[in-house]
Amino acid sequence: MGRGDLTNAEWDRLESFLPPGGARGGRWSDHRRVINGVLYRVRTGVQWRDLPERFGPWETVYKRHRRWSADGTWTMLLSRIQATEDATGQIDWDVSVDSTAVRAHQHAAGARKAPTGPGSPKGERWGDEPGRSGIAETGGPARGSGQIGECLGRSRGGFTTKIHLAADGRCRPLALVLTPGHYGDGPQFERVLEQVSVPRIGVGRPRTRPDHVLADKAYTSRKNRRYLRRRGIRHTIPERRDQQRHRRNRGSRGGRPTGFDSERYKKRNTVERAINRLKGFRAVATRYEKRAYIYLGTVTLAALIIWLRT
Repeated sequence: MGRGDLTNAEWDRLESFLPPGGARGGRWSDHRRVINGVLYRVRTGVQWRDLPERFGPWETVYKRHRRWSADGTWTMLLSRIQATEDATGQIDWDVSVDSTAVRAHQHAAGARKAPTGPGSPKGERWGDEPGRSGIAETGGPARGSGQIGECLGRSRGGFTTKIHLAADGRCRPLALVLTPGHYGDGPQFERVLEQVSVPRIGVGRPRTRPDHVLADKAYTSRKNRRYLRRRGIRHTIPERRDQQRHRRNRGSRGGRPTGFDSERYKKRNTVERAINRLKGFRAVATRYEKRAYIYLGTVTLAALIIWLRT
């Protein structure tokens, strides 16, 4: 076992959830060796062709990662691990929401056409669960093409991608959404919380409602607050000064001041620490993938490792 590879305890937790084998006959390469190869690349950010020989052919490792990113296998593994944690009461449901911008390498640009064929969300599907195909179901871009469809936004520094996430009270990502880097945080608030879905072990619907939500001033809009009230979710979101001034200027028509617990708001640092953990993986801190769904699979694998090792 090399540095950063799955330990025996981590492998035991994942092994029973993995697909049994190839759908077209034949045998797949050993899952553990291939996952360790993908993990090595996500951790170090090396080019796929530079993977050490102990992981086998680099094409096999890359194609497995691309396939599992497209059919939602990485997302399925993450949700299964979250379910086992929730069953033992190990999830802190005081959820914090924030985003982080990621610089896209020059090699991430230049995808010439919409992804089709094997290994893409619009092509053939693999995996042991139906209905888990398509980047729109796994928190990626639901529509669009070109740079916007691949979550590449223009900025002064070049291309950027933004990762929106919700983290539990133990600094572990619960939900992930990708957008171009110039997209605002507030409009993605509902989309991020809609991605929070932790299955139950046994019978019962997945848990989708946090006990409490914390977010910064970027999310303080009437639309977001109405959404939280409609779902019965308590929240701590500070109000911007201009909003306070406009409310006071309107008098009784401005409504009541929003409640704010400054002590509880200090806990919002959990999402910042979750972002730091994600960016400890070099292939997450810098985007190299041309396709958004493959980069989303990279981020999801990093989140899965965080859950396994926390």
